[in-house]
Amino acid sequence: MAQKWFDARSDEAIFKASVGNDPSLADVIKMVHPKPSTPSRAALYGYLIGKPYDAALLPELVKQYEAFKRGDTRDVPAVPFEMLTALDLGTREWSEIARNGSWQMTRMNLNTFARHGVFASQALTNLIAGRLADPTLVAKARAMPYQLMIAHTMVSNDVPAAVRDALQSAMEVALKNVPELDGNVFICPDVSGSMSSPITGVRTGSTSAVRCIDVAALVAAAVLRKNPRAEVIPFENQVVDLRLNARDSVMTNAQKLSKIGGGGTNCCAPLELLNWRKAMGNLVLYVSDNESWMDPRRGDRSTELMRLWKVFKARNPKAKLVCIDIQPNGTSQAAEGSDILNVGGFSDQVFETVAEFVAGRLNKDHWVGVIDDISL
Repeated sequence: MAQKWFDARSDEAIFKASVGNDPSLADVIKMVHPKPSTPSRAALYGYLIGKPYDAALLPELVKQYEAFKRGDTRDVPAVPFEMLTALDLGTREWSEIARNGSWQMTRMNLNTFARHGVFASQALTNLIAGRLADPTLVAKARAMPYQLMIAHTMVSNDVPAAVRDALQSAMEVALKNVPELDGNVFICPDVSGSMSSPITGVRTGSTSAVRCIDVAALVAAAVLRKNPRAEVIPFENQVVDLRLNARDSVMTNAQKLSKIGGGGTNCCAPLELLNWRKAMGNLVLYVSDNESWMDPRRGDRSTELMRLWKVFKARNPKAKLVCIDIQPNGTSQAAEGSDILNVGGFSDQVFETVAEFVAGRLNKDHWVGVIDDISL
């Protein structure tokens, strides 16, 4: 199968696929021994695995790349940008890379563009902003809200405002991946002090700038944007009085929530309020790190949250509870059941998982059907 993969591709396609390691494409070639059908393919295989080859027979794109590396030409070759980043490139070369970049490549390299002076050109700034905000390109790239929040959070102040605004426009397009939920929905983002920790935890060399509270705010703002009748109930020691406008952008509402931060964690607070109000609803959605030390202790093994949920369920027998634990450990506030879903960690897939659970499709038979429908 691997040999057929090589045979079905052009020299240029194979060269462009040679980015990456563990394994590298050279490792694959050494393992499967594809047989070259042309002199140029033989030269390309030799070039890729470090064996003798005739440079005159190399594919034209490889010749252009090598000439660019030697400094014989300033024309940037049409190769994946990963092949170029280790080279000594100036503003001219980086501008050419930015001009020809894909949507995802652009999203991931805004700070790099800024460091290399790409945004000194207003025309190029406009081109990049237009690319990021283009609904067709956003949809084609399958951009997701969490991806865009990370990009917006990580982008430096050296990136022009027009480009940062384009990320917000892209977010509105990406919201099509967030479910519309039936009935009354209550979203409970934890805004306590512990939520200010990095979502990755503290790891040398790889600590994320994205905090747990940023993710909680994103979930709340995104669900509210797609479900304008939903109610956001932020909490720490107690419920925080903060009104959000569903018509505001996701980024605007997420920033309002993420600026609260502070206090202890009392996961019971939202349910206490809802029970006091005798609220009617279909879904209660928590986003927390579950560091809920302030809840009243109970003599039995159940949590106070479970007791309050039973009160809510008595009033709303079809209601469901979803607890997204951004930094899961060995415990949870709510016991798993037909009406309770615990989600550990976070990615954009969480939005779909919540929708499947609320619709009653999150079960073994459903997922077997989904897998069976995949064409291999």
